Amino acid sequence: METAPPRDPAQLSYRDATSSDVPALVELIESAYRGDSSRTGWTTEADILDGQRTDPEGVRQVIGASGSRLLVVERDGELVACCQLEHRGDAAYFGMFAVRPGLQGGGLGRLVIAEAERLVGETWGVSEMHMTVISVREELIAWYERRGYRRTGRMTPFPYGDERFGVPRRDDLQFELLVKHLDR
Repeated sequence: METAPPRDPAQLSYRDATSSDVPALVELIESAYRGDSSRTGWTTEADILDGQRTDPEGVRQVIGASGSRLLVVERDGELVACCQLEHRGDAAYFGMFAVRPGLQGGGLGRLVIAEAERLVGETWGVSEMHMTVISVREELIAWYERRGYRRTGRMTPFPYGDERFGVPRRDDLQFELLVKHLDR
């Protein structure tokens, strides 16, 4: 049984992922979004998508890409969360965000996103954080809105037919851009 997530940021450690982290990161991301294990948390996409959320090659690409980092979050040496940060001019892109399902809902995600925002502001000097969220994920979008993100109404199509992103269970999926101005 997993324990409640830490509310004290000092209990967490952050580092950049390495190639040796790939299997554990794939397992974490898959467990947070797909299959029965994802239903333990509230970020599941299991009702709208089947198939995979990511794969080892996709994680390796994020780790190795120029201007990109995959932030690993650990507590007592255990992988509890991760997120992708990518430098895109005056903005940073936030993606591949996953929190271990049994630890969701207790404040860990808020700590991770706050650290990610601090880190991109300090490291890259960006003024905005961008992310894309499947537009039908109203509860998730509302969570981001409570963190200061705003809906832009700018949509991009879901990559139907590319099973690297999952197998859709409905035909109305698209991504909406969310943006947050970062105070520097």
